[in-house]
Amino acid sequence: MVRIWRLILLAVFLMTCAAVGATEKQDEVEDETYSEETIIDAASEFFGKTTKALAQAIEKVFEEQGRPNGYITGTEGGGAIGVGLRYGEGVLHTKRGGRNKVYWQGPSVGFDFGGNLSKVFTLVYHLGDIDDLFQRIPGVDGSLYLVGGISVNYQQTGDLILAPIRTGVGWRAGASIGYVHYTRKKSWIPF
Repeated sequence: MVRIWRLILLAVFLMTCAAVGATEKQDEVEDETYSEETIIDAASEFFGKTTKALAQAIEKVFEEQGRPNGYITGTEGGGAIGVGLRYGEGVLHTKRGGRNKVYWQGPSVGFDFGGNLSKVFTLVYHLGDIDDLFQRIPGVDGSLYLVGGISVNYQQTGDLILAPIRTGVGWRAGASIGYVHYTRKKSWIPF
C-alpha cells in the first residue's frame, strides 16, 4: 500500500513539474514575441492613427501567423513598368536585440505599372538571430494604390516570414514576383 502511495505521489510530482515547465516555456515565448494589442498600438503610432482597415490587416496576419518576434517600421518608394524596383529603409524592433537600422532594395517582374511612396510596418516571424534577416527574401506582391490604401503581402525564406503592411500614396496597380534584399547598409544596386 505504501508503494502505491509513493507511485501516486511521484506521478503527481512529475505532472506538476511538467505543467510548470510548459508554463515557463509559454512565458518565454510570450516574453520574446509581441501581442496583437501591442502591435496595433505600435502600428497606430507609426501610421499616425488607427483605422479599421489597419486593424483588420493586423488581425488577419495574426490569425494566419500568430505572434511575431519582431517588426520593422520604415518607408519605401518604388515604381514599375513591367519591371519594377523598390528601395526602403527602417528600423527593426525586437525584444532581444533592441533596435537595428535596416535597408532593403529589390527588383520585380510582372504585370505592374506606376509608382508609389509607402510607410511600411513589417511583422517579422521566426527570426532567430538578427543576422538572419540580412539576405534576399522572395515574395509575391499584388498591389493597388490609387491615391492611398493599405496592402499586405508575405515574403518567406525557410522559417523566416515577413508580412509587410503598406499604406501608400501614388498610383500603382498590378501583380509581380521578385525578392527583397535586406541589408545593413544602403545600396542603390537592387540585386
